[in-house]
Order: sequence, then C-alpha cells, then structure tokens
Amino acid sequence: MQRIEPRPVDAATQSQQLGYASSSSAPGKQSNIPTGLASTGSQSHTQSFEEIYGVPENFLEIEISEAQTHQPSASPSSRYTTYLIRLSTNIPAFKLRRSEVRRRYSDFEVFRDLLERECARVSIPPLPGKVYLNRFDDAVIEERRRGLERFLKIVVGHPLLQTGSRVLGSFVRDPNWDRNAW
Repeated sequence: MQRIEPRPVDAATQSQQLGYASSSSAPGKQSNIPTGLASTGSQSHTQSFEEIYGVPENFLEIEISEAQTHQPSASPSSRYTTYLIRLSTNIPAFKLRRSEVRRRYSDFEVFRDLLERECARVSIPPLPGKVYLNRFDDAVIEERRRGLERFLKIVVGHPLLQTGSRVLGSFVRDPNWDRNAW
C-alpha cells in the first residue's frame, strides 16, 4: 500500500484555493480579496452573478415591527400591545413564502409553553420578562419588541423546530391563530 504525504502549502496558494486573490499593498503584506472562484473539491470555476447575488437555496427572514396599543373598552386594564410579525422564506416546512400576522405578548407566552410541550428535546429560549410598570411607554414597548424578535429568530431558525413543530408554522403564518385550539 502506498502512503501519500500531504504537501506543505504556502499562504498565497491556500488563499487562491479558497477563492481569494492576494494583492500586495506593501512588501511582506497581503490582503485577501474575493475573486468569485468557487471550489468543488478538485475543480474550481468562476461563479456567475446569479450564483453570487441570487436568492440563496434556503432563506428565512423574520422581523417584528409596528407595535400597536389597543384599548377595546373604557377600562384601563383592557389595554394591550400587538406586534406585527413578517416572515419571508422559501423553506418547504413553511407553507407560505410570505406572511404577516399580529401577536400580543400573552400569545408569545402560550406559544412558548406549547413549544416546550411539543418539542421536549429542544431547549426553548426565554421570552423577555414581564413588565408591570410603564408597560405602554415607547421605550419599554421597543425593548420588548427587540426581545420578542430575538426569541422568534432563534426559534424559527432551529432546524428541529422547523420540521418537527406544528404550532410554530401556525403561529408565524396564520392570522386566525387561536391559542385555545392547541
């Protein structure tokens, strides 16, 4: 049996193999600039603009925005805030490519509990904490919005939850999502 020893590779050769061109701005210094070369094992080719700038094979974008405070009755205790969830994806686990739904904080609490019960093997991140004072202050609402968005990006981006959770797809897509139906 013949033994093959690895060849030593200098930095310039390694940069070229990784698809970078080295340009020398000062003697002894190199900077790596992308060339558009792609390597697929032993062969490399120049990438087309479609490959470089086209839609990725799988993408998922989710954002929470446009907080709205509602007061359905004259009672001050009936006040609550909803957040707009925008989802854009081409992942097959999500039936719609784009969706917009409104959810309130208590919906997120129910959703998180349902996820924990449904997917016991996955550690579900915590929600931002409850707010009891000044909860309708703009700064408090914005901080909660950022926390909910961070939570949702982690959950929606998890591959086991994307494929193994029924409640996840419904929560981010269905405008008529009913927390009591689960």
